[in-house]
Amino acid sequence: MTFGIDRLLADADLRAALKGRRVALVAHPASVTRDLTHSLDALAACPEITLSAAFGPQHGMRGDKQDNMMESPDFNDPVHGVPVFSLYGEVRRPTGQMMSTFDVVLIDLQDLGCRIYTFVTTLLYMLEAAAEHGKEVWVLDRPNPAGRPVEGLTLRSGWESFVGAGPMPMRHGLTLGEMGQWFIHQFKLDVAYRVVTMDGWKPEEGPGYGWPVGERTWVNPSPNAPNLWMARAYAGTVMVEGVTLSEGRGTTRPLELFGAPDIDARAVIAEMRTLAPDWVKGCLLRDCWFEPTFHKHVGKLCSGVQIHTEDPAFYDHEAFKPWRLQALGFKAIRRLYPDYPLWRDFAYEYEHGKLAIDVINGGPLLREWVDNPDATPADLDAITVPDEQAWEEARKPFLLY
Repeated sequence: MTFGIDRLLADADLRAALKGRRVALVAHPASVTRDLTHSLDALAACPEITLSAAFGPQHGMRGDKQDNMMESPDFNDPVHGVPVFSLYGEVRRPTGQMMSTFDVVLIDLQDLGCRIYTFVTTLLYMLEAAAEHGKEVWVLDRPNPAGRPVEGLTLRSGWESFVGAGPMPMRHGLTLGEMGQWFIHQFKLDVAYRVVTMDGWKPEEGPGYGWPVGERTWVNPSPNAPNLWMARAYAGTVMVEGVTLSEGRGTTRPLELFGAPDIDARAVIAEMRTLAPDWVKGCLLRDCWFEPTFHKHVGKLCSGVQIHTEDPAFYDHEAFKPWRLQALGFKAIRRLYPDYPLWRDFAYEYEHGKLAIDVINGGPLLREWVDNPDATPADLDAITVPDEQAWEEARKPFLLY
């Protein structure tokens, strides 16, 4: 299959629309061509393209910032001599001065298909700024490695944040190019917009179900996104960032597992299977031990649950529900350890006065379900399934594949 960046580079007619215009690029380490040339270098080598600026999202253009809320500075690219503006530093939204450096911006970001992954919000902020300043936006489309399935509660009004750009579920099932179309419709933006689509993306087909396994090299779009299996689990395991458990940062399998020194992972798995056997389908759960070298529980031996989606014999793309699976993990811990200090209280992504788990979920409903001893899995389904069904319908006009 062919990604948007490779189609642009191969098609002179596509590039002709950029001739004589100042072009900017929004990119990160995974913004690479088929042969792993970074998109900035590949575009700079095109004689008809005049690169005038670049932008880096969270974790930086170079992907060097390991954790959340670690800001990147602006810098000048030493090879191409263009300014590289940080959209996760002093500002999250591009300033007027930044917008004055280009006529067309190309957005070439590998996303993970999850509302909380901040590249989605960076896309919205760039679209809004482009509408204000009369600039044109092109998305060079890439696969959604989590595929088409939809899952999770819709973000509630008033809970918008840098990890919640709009009223969508946690697992949205769109590519970034499709998401741009939805943003323009949802927020009524008057902006020139174009998607350079992929050729041959087949998210319904295994073994990748969204990612072309065996066809393209995986490059980390952020430091703790090391493989497809993390991307599959992420719509659930990202919630662990809002609790006192470790999500595996400081190990070699971040965001594929969760655990702590003071839980019994075998008991947690058994309780999960008892509570909602349908919610643990589609993957294998394995109890394990790990000791983070940094971040939560650093240097402490943790009893953990690892979520395995690698084996095609056991992975069921339609049955696997990572958001419900992780919610069930929290529920099991709450039932086994009623007084466990589960919820982490800090300014998650600079949101003050709100619990991190609520910011992550776009409202308090998930946390309230976990903490209510009488609430059942059917109760969570009762409030979540209507959201999922509504999103399935709302996104249909914007699907490109």
